[in-house]
Amino acid sequence: MLTSEEKEQFNLILEEIGKSVDITPIQYEAAVTSYKAVGSWLSDKTSSLAPYLPEILPQGGFLLGTMVRPIGENDELDIDLVCRLTGKQQEWTQYDLKEKVGDRLKDNAKYKKMLDDEKRRCWTLQYAESSKFHMDILPSLVGAGYKIIFEKAFSALGSDASGLAIRITDNEEINYRSEKNPDYWPKSNPFGYAIWFNERASLALRKAMSLNENIQPVPANTEEKLPLQRAIQILKRHRDLMFDGDENRPISIIITTLAARAYKKETSLIDTLIGILNQMRDLIEDRFDPRTGEYIKWIPNPINLEENFADKWAETPQKKTNFYKWLDAVQRDFDILFKTSGVPQIAEKLKELLGEKAVTEAFSALGKNALASREKKNFFMEKETGILKTSIASSTGMPVKNHNFHGQDDSAA
Repeated sequence: MLTSEEKEQFNLILEEIGKSVDITPIQYEAAVTSYKAVGSWLSDKTSSLAPYLPEILPQGGFLLGTMVRPIGENDELDIDLVCRLTGKQQEWTQYDLKEKVGDRLKDNAKYKKMLDDEKRRCWTLQYAESSKFHMDILPSLVGAGYKIIFEKAFSALGSDASGLAIRITDNEEINYRSEKNPDYWPKSNPFGYAIWFNERASLALRKAMSLNENIQPVPANTEEKLPLQRAIQILKRHRDLMFDGDENRPISIIITTLAARAYKKETSLIDTLIGILNQMRDLIEDRFDPRTGEYIKWIPNPINLEENFADKWAETPQKKTNFYKWLDAVQRDFDILFKTSGVPQIAEKLKELLGEKAVTEAFSALGKNALASREKKNFFMEKETGILKTSIASSTGMPVKNHNFHGQDDSAA
């Protein structure tokens, strides 16, 4: 059982690591600028799509505020976007809708060069190597009254998100080139999921996202994150380091969903992590599948309980194996971490779990923060425990030497 002082120390460290793995303000602004430009091109009055009021909106980790930087210096951010069209021509199928979006992108010489191979559900724009990101654009269809429902749903916590479902394109569907009635197209609800996540993450009516003047969901672009957001970033970084480059690694939507369901509104990062890790496994269901006569693992979509986020586990057993391998590892690793004492020892263990670069950056930032706090005479170390504290309330405390968080104090330099 960790003492309150030990929890304070781990909170300081893990929060700073979370900042180190978060996308940078420059990356954020570059992505927003880029997808707004795409949206402007699709909706321009000269566009063949203009009558259908196309909009580009973020989804996934970018919208939820849980994205993490890639581990490799040359790896790219994957920005997931939705291209939302209001209405279509009666004869359009999924194929037609997707082609119309692709054709409009190809009308722009710049975007035509950037278009990557067509994916199952989306078009991908591959930005220059210097940008280090690509954007997956999912064509989708909504009804005429959707925007009113959308505005109401994002205006307050506790809103019903079921009406935010969209119809999408999927070239592996049997009716991809034939079905004209969108009621029979695949359905998704990324914005409903975002509202559900916001409900789970929020503390005392704080919101994880806001609305801009055009009633679009905008991810919070600040260093401060809610405990659930930060915990998910740390879990995803552990996953990335363990399965770097493995296409069968645990997927983010499963980690995010289980973590959000396990979250009990803890107000500190360390309590959030401990609570999530203790509960995630128990939230995976076993359901009987009448098609196979066997029980399968089921992780329900909280917005559509009949959708199973673990549906690929049956057809690709390695995905299931890897998820449980990761879950065993992350529970064991953090259990060991939280039993580790001493700043240098904690730093070394964290480098194993979350990567040397991110941890080094975090401890460097902590060192600078400690120096600034000491100058204000409010950063102390407990004599008995050697635990860093940010309060001078204890009479047993002593001022911290100019420690650089690498096992050496400035006086020895």
